[in-house]
Amino acid sequence: MTLEQFFKENPKVAIGFSGGVDSSYLLFAGLRCGADVQAYYVNAAFQPQFEYDEAVKLTNLIGAKMTVLELDVLGNDTVLANPDDRCYHCKLAIFGSLVERAKVDGYPLIIDGTNASDDASDRPGMKALEEMSVRSPLRECGLTKDDVRRLSKEAGLFTWDKPSYACLATRIPTGRRITGELLQCVEKAEDALFALGFSDFRVRVYGDAARLQFTQDQMSTALENRAKIIEAVKPHFPIVLLDLEGR
Repeated sequence: MTLEQFFKENPKVAIGFSGGVDSSYLLFAGLRCGADVQAYYVNAAFQPQFEYDEAVKLTNLIGAKMTVLELDVLGNDTVLANPDDRCYHCKLAIFGSLVERAKVDGYPLIIDGTNASDDASDRPGMKALEEMSVRSPLRECGLTKDDVRRLSKEAGLFTWDKPSYACLATRIPTGRRITGELLQCVEKAEDALFALGFSDFRVRVYGDAARLQFTQDQMSTALENRAKIIEAVKPHFPIVLLDLEGR
């Protein structure tokens, strides 16, 4: 199956839209194929502000419609307990609100940006999507992450080389209770590193410390800018550690 065939068979769909590489291309492809595609962005404490800003930028660029749904994920005690299957419960909450709103708006089918490179065995959230009959056209059409980046570049989408970005909750070790304060510390620390010019990194919570993970090609730059990094992260974490194994 091709995306053209998928959207011909499903001309009216709602997409769980994050502004990332995959959902951005899927939204673009649906519009290009002439489908009625409505983007839904679920705004919750697990999403940093820049993700929302880039989602708005992308939809404006391609002339797409985007509905923003507010979700109080911090009110979900099961999610905050941060069990091994936290992602499953979080996806249930996020896509549950999306499915409910989309049906009211007249969109019978929900799709998401899961691609053929995503390992279903390592993603408990994909179980929740299956239970809610959410379809993944990129995966169904055999399009890998590399394919999506290449097609996005050809289409002129600025998201083509955007680093993969997992939600802020992934920075907190399984079993440690998630709090709004801790999420804000992580987001502010990552914003500070973005401001220093770094990309594709993680600030992970390690006790009271921030454990910084950079890619290998950024490691030497991180070491050279040790003092600046400490100064940038210290306001948010009392201890700053560098993970030498990197990402």
